[in-house]
Amino acid sequence: MGQVLGLGGVFFKAKDPKALIDWYNAHLGMSMAEWGAQLDVKALPPGAYNVFSPFKEETTYFEPSRKDFMINLVVDDVKACLDQVKRGGAAVMDDTESSEYGTFGWFMDPAGNKIELWQPPEPA
Repeated sequence: MGQVLGLGGVFFKAKDPKALIDWYNAHLGMSMAEWGAQLDVKALPPGAYNVFSPFKEETTYFEPSRKDFMINLVVDDVKACLDQVKRGGAAVMDDTESSEYGTFGWFMDPAGNKIELWQPPEPA
């Protein structure tokens, strides 16, 4: 039987893909071509991983987005990234959360997508 080996990509619609690509490049340093960004798994910090997780239809976790998905990006510094996207005009959620799973922060990108930033915990 074949099995899934990892996350191959996140693909979604945007009214102005070029503008969104430019925004992510300018405010999160994602080097993006017209087709998107290739994120090298070797660049992930130790302990980082990909998650594939369906949520109940009634979840409020993706709010204030009206979309049926949320994108999680692994980052090296949640606070710095939130400051950067805020300067870029993103609506940043007030709270961050730290636990044994790492640090999380959230913002709404210019296309109305809720983005979760995840800084994995330091290895033990």
